[in-house]
Amino acid sequence: MVFFMDKGDQGVMGQNIGQKQQNDTPQHNQNDTPQSNQNGTGWGSKSLPALHAAFPHTVPVLTGFMALGIAYGVLMQAKGYGVLWAVLMSAIAFCGSMQYVAITLLTTVFDPVQAFLLSIMVNARHLFYGLSMLEKYRGVGKIKGMLIFMLCDETFSISYAVEPPEGVERKYFYFWISLLDYGYWVSATLIGGVLGNFLPINTEGLDFVLTALFVVLFLEQWKVKENRAAGVIGMACAVISLIVFGSENLVIPAMILIMVTLLCGGKTGLLPGLRENGQKNGRSVSKE
Repeated sequence: MVFFMDKGDQGVMGQNIGQKQQNDTPQHNQNDTPQSNQNGTGWGSKSLPALHAAFPHTVPVLTGFMALGIAYGVLMQAKGYGVLWAVLMSAIAFCGSMQYVAITLLTTVFDPVQAFLLSIMVNARHLFYGLSMLEKYRGVGKIKGMLIFMLCDETFSISYAVEPPEGVERKYFYFWISLLDYGYWVSATLIGGVLGNFLPINTEGLDFVLTALFVVLFLEQWKVKENRAAGVIGMACAVISLIVFGSENLVIPAMILIMVTLLCGGKTGLLPGLRENGQKNGRSVSKE
């Protein structure tokens, strides 16, 4: 059919075809840029402010974990376990005080029943940590499992007492607190294992650093006036359990007694500071 057209008709037809192809070509406009990139709502823009806000709160844990983790790495090396075993223990088990106890279990005749009961007694406090953090970790999404795994005494102490600043997303704030503390512990264990491998170090008294850290954490909480009543209750319950059950069986009874006392005191109004803190945490979660 084209052969019967004159040159003028062929030119008009070529222009029409070219114009149609141009119209069919997808037009890329600056307005088509994803909204998340324009407004800076990506993961990095939310996570970095949370990191900057969380890091100062973890500095005391960094200094404590450097002493504790290095001591643990040195002790593991002194008992015949290399750097790899020490780091894997800290990275996978990540149970602090129980890791110190496990050194004795690893160097004596293995008793699975004793190891199981001892692990429950030493780590029983984490049951109450989990109950206390239910509201804090509600609605954090897929990272909830990681937050639960990385929850330790120091992370609980910070996360329970501190609220994220304005403009910082809650889940990223708690994520960075947990991850930083976890990283401090594993890194310090690595340093301790390396030092223990090359330097002759006297390990006598190193296991006391864990007790010293708990004392420091308690003193930090004591500075807040609203926390003093709970601190007194905790000490009183520990003394009562020590007298009734003895030093070898006081942990679980003391934890149960503390939890029951605090729950009853908060509900009945005998501990108004504790009740106000709980209501405050509940309101902050419900808003989000």
